[in-house]
Amino acid sequence: MTKEQNRIENLDFQSPSDDIDLEGDLTADAVVAAKVEVQIEKIAERQRQITAKVKIPQPVEQIWKVLTDYEALPDFLPNLAKSRLMEHPNGGIRLEQVGSQRLLNFNFCARVVLDLEECFPKEINFRMVEGDFKGFSGSWCLEPYSLGECVGTNLCYTIQVWPKLTMPVGIIENRLSKDLRLNLLAIHQRVEELANKEPYI
Repeated sequence: MTKEQNRIENLDFQSPSDDIDLEGDLTADAVVAAKVEVQIEKIAERQRQITAKVKIPQPVEQIWKVLTDYEALPDFLPNLAKSRLMEHPNGGIRLEQVGSQRLLNFNFCARVVLDLEECFPKEINFRMVEGDFKGFSGSWCLEPYSLGECVGTNLCYTIQVWPKLTMPVGIIENRLSKDLRLNLLAIHQRVEELANKEPYI
């Protein structure tokens, strides 16, 4: 696999670069604490797999609670304008999401309807059944770790995206990779905020 086909970037957000906009409620403490690794793989001429990973010093159950509160996701995820549960014909989980952002001086919106499969406590799989891409699927994977008395979770988010011909694949790849970094930081902060609010028993 060539360098162009597989790129890995380790990002230390103690010194964020100018092209990464830390939006919303991302605080300095969360930024300093988190380190996000992003990997982009070219799986076909117009298809990409993008993976983002972060360590969160909270148990799996806390992260799971945040990820599966689907309609609350736009409250803290940058560029997610809408996330709405829909009726599923077979009684499963169906979710409509709309992402909104500014690209090259025009507003870009992408809508997807996803079917999700929850496999507690390890992963959440999703695939597009309708939307603005030719293909869109992926997963959240949660893996517990322990370091002394500290218990945490390795959170990994992977998407496979196949843009339509009207979408420049390079721009979509670049935008999604930045969004994944911001999203994992936002989830990191949300989990910490909720954990700090819970009373000690």
